Amino acid sequence: MPVRKQPLTQQAPARTPAPGRITVAVITRDRRESVLRTLDRLAALPERPPVIVVDNDSADATAAAARAHPVGARVIALPRNTGALGRNLAVRHATTPYVAFSDDDSWWAPGALATAADVLDTHPRLGLLAARTLVGPEAAEDPLNAVLAGSPLPADPGLPGPPVLGFLACAAVVRRRAFLDAGGYHPVLFFGGEETLLAYDLAARDWGVAYVPQVTALHHPDPGRRPGRSAVQRRNALLTAWLRRPAGVALRDTARLAADAARGDPAATAALRGALARLPAALRHRAPLPDRVERAARLLDGRHT
Repeated sequence: MPVRKQPLTQQAPARTPAPGRITVAVITRDRRESVLRTLDRLAALPERPPVIVVDNDSADATAAAARAHPVGARVIALPRNTGALGRNLAVRHATTPYVAFSDDDSWWAPGALATAADVLDTHPRLGLLAARTLVGPEAAEDPLNAVLAGSPLPADPGLPGPPVLGFLACAAVVRRRAFLDAGGYHPVLFFGGEETLLAYDLAARDWGVAYVPQVTALHHPDPGRRPGRSAVQRRNALLTAWLRRPAGVALRDTARLAADAARGDPAATAALRGALARLPAALRHRAPLPDRVERAARLLDGRHT
């Protein structure tokens, strides 16, 4: 399969990483053409990173197509859909100190991975780097960029950018050791809005999470709505509160969601039902944040309110 021409981006090329510094991990399910497009873009990068593709039980021959792609990805085909946990598997199989995540509709700008590896080399306490995300062929700024850049958390001289407790999963680069130390993505959440919990768990173990806009990820989501996405994200936000926040915060968030459901909001109703079904598992894994991380989370609560 020929490699398509890489579109121009705003990312300035940087020094190519030394071999073996960074792997790209991709998770996919039933999106064969999308993942092949992503692999085309990754194959064209000057860094030539190793690629791991985790296929979450696709029924459209995605795994076979990915194995045949000239990028030479290692493909792990799973017998069931593991959601975001597929990223955990990819990180465990990676042999490089850093792992960059892509979804099957996202990739990295030329030079971005080199820059990310250099930043992680220079800042040994940095556990996760949240990249700047440009969306679609027009390379529009993702609204999350401004949110991360305006983080109200106090500056940390040991980090390369504003400290944050959130990021976009398909625009993040992790230190493999830190990711495994934090336990990766949590099984209770499965998929959707899973990033905040990982950021909490990294921060709880003294790993920094920072926004670094010098690193650019490119996201080309398919047009159209994604049914059920809002409900899943609200479900997981509530479960995250029960997993890590004080009981008062979790009860407050539960009451708010229940009030929305009582007013007839169908997404809130679905979110509440889903959260209640998973609540026993969340309570079994409950581990409240250290005071310093809880204080940071409360700062962000105030801004969101």
